Amino acid sequence: MSKIGVASDSTCDLSKELLDRYGITILPLHVILDDKEFRDGVDIHPKDIYEWSDQTKKTPKTAAFSPAEAEEFIKAQLEKVDELIFFDISDAMSGSRNVMQVAVQTLGVEDRVFVMDSMNLSTGIGLLVVQAAILAKQAASAKEVVDEIVKLRPRVRASFVVDTLVYLYRGGRCSGTAALLGSAIKMHPSIHVIDGKMQVGRKYRGNMDRVVKNYVEDQMELMQGAVKDRIFITHSGSEPDIVEAVRQQLKEMNYFDEVIETRAGSVISSHCGPGTLGVLFIAGEE
Repeated sequence: MSKIGVASDSTCDLSKELLDRYGITILPLHVILDDKEFRDGVDIHPKDIYEWSDQTKKTPKTAAFSPAEAEEFIKAQLEKVDELIFFDISDAMSGSRNVMQVAVQTLGVEDRVFVMDSMNLSTGIGLLVVQAAILAKQAASAKEVVDEIVKLRPRVRASFVVDTLVYLYRGGRCSGTAALLGSAIKMHPSIHVIDGKMQVGRKYRGNMDRVVKNYVEDQMELMQGAVKDRIFITHSGSEPDIVEAVRQQLKEMNYFDEVIETRAGSVISSHCGPGTLGVLFIAGEE
């Protein structure tokens, strides 16, 4: 039986506890503040980004790891495992998978390293990564794990509701007029990942505690028949009482084995801004 390693870029937003529990390794993406480049979760964190953005009125840029970093990472992992499965943020959102694939080809290890387009972001990726790590303990080969993950991938339900439109505006994802109007009427759009791309869903109005409650209620129909093992509450620095209220909503369903809270990393937070919150899970088979 092959020893199979599972790894991901840093946008999977899994906590250290989960990474340690499932033996998952991370390769950081980069965050760029003016002319300085940092590694997500290593030498920059969301708090640093929010402070910089509020001071400069700019949004950070993000970038994939370098080809050299990818090659060094692969070589280090293949000293420990026979085969490696590596997950990237959706191809539609980043070029990181292409960088990793080129590194695999350069090293001539196509038979040992499988590079997966998650077609998702944040713990939408994390759900697949964790499941791959669980399967890797039982499977005879990485190919078996990959085949199962490909079946699960379209069933991931990843969505968020945004607290502030300021960061979307600074990043060019909405107009200044829309950001100003949205702030004035307390509008909070939901963002859903569909076919690897972000799409705007329902637009909520009101205070964030009420908005989040309504957003979670809207997801509950989709949760019926979902994979029971786990559901993520992932946020970019929401108020503790809001997070706790969501946790209680989900626990009162008495359905999921684990309700797991994680914080979004620097790459995800730099685009959505503080206070964004989502619930992410794997839907049941249709």
